Amino acid sequence: MKPIRSFLFVPGSRESWLDRVASAGADALILDLEDSVPHDAKSAARALVARKIAGLAGAGQRVYVRINRSPFMYSMEDLLAVAVLGLEGIVLSKPNGPEDIDMASMMVAEAELRNGLAAGSIGLVPTLETARSIHFAHDIALRPRVTAIAVAAARNGDVARSVGFQWTRDGLESLPFKVAALVAARAAGKMPITGLWQEVHDIEGLKLAAAAHRRLGFVGEMLLHPSNVAPVNAIYSPSDEDVAYYSGMIEAFERAQADGRAAVIYDGEHIDYAHVKTAREIVEQARQFRAAS
Repeated sequence: MKPIRSFLFVPGSRESWLDRVASAGADALILDLEDSVPHDAKSAARALVARKIAGLAGAGQRVYVRINRSPFMYSMEDLLAVAVLGLEGIVLSKPNGPEDIDMASMMVAEAELRNGLAAGSIGLVPTLETARSIHFAHDIALRPRVTAIAVAAARNGDVARSVGFQWTRDGLESLPFKVAALVAARAAGKMPITGLWQEVHDIEGLKLAAAAHRRLGFVGEMLLHPSNVAPVNAIYSPSDEDVAYYSGMIEAFERAQADGRAAVIYDGEHIDYAHVKTAREIVEQARQFRAAS
């Protein structure tokens, strides 16, 4: 699956926002039925989001929906409404462990069956917001329907309350559990995603946080505001300098191969097959992102 650099939340009760949000340039949208929707607007938001999915997907937008959950289970009403052609996945808030993913997987399978969708067509993106879910991150990531693992560290959010950390701008307090979720996702072959930068107008702070996350190995960020999309897309995309560097590495290695060698010094560094495999992946990723823009 193509990485999601920018995963933008949109309140499912705000029709004007839903109509404009495709212009933000996010790799994927999360049409939210949960925390950003007032309790008395849940039913109307569900119907509105269900109506908007096909049009957004038809315009080339990748679409996810964050559904509601009670203390015991996720909302089957939400699932039956939004399981339509064009929906790429469901974002699951606050799973307590792998058993919640198993339950949600069965519910999504039932929604696919009832709504005439291909079995397995809807993926799951659990957001690890409890200490227990972080502890069981690898078991969660191994579930077949899971396509990505998201771990967030917002100030005063669910994770902060569950883990007990005190938020700082440099994020060192959240580094241990972010890395645990990252490694769990990578080990299972799933996308590791992080976030959320709540000071949405502090673009420089966002850039610093996103750049640190990218260096760790994350592929993208959950975002709260359209203005955050462009800087995050840029940070998680190979730069022109990156493409030039890795293209040159590939060319140097291919010349060495033509001379019967499997290693060469390039720009002062020893490179071999492993380095060139990485270089080819980065150049291909840059091509994909540019083709989509």
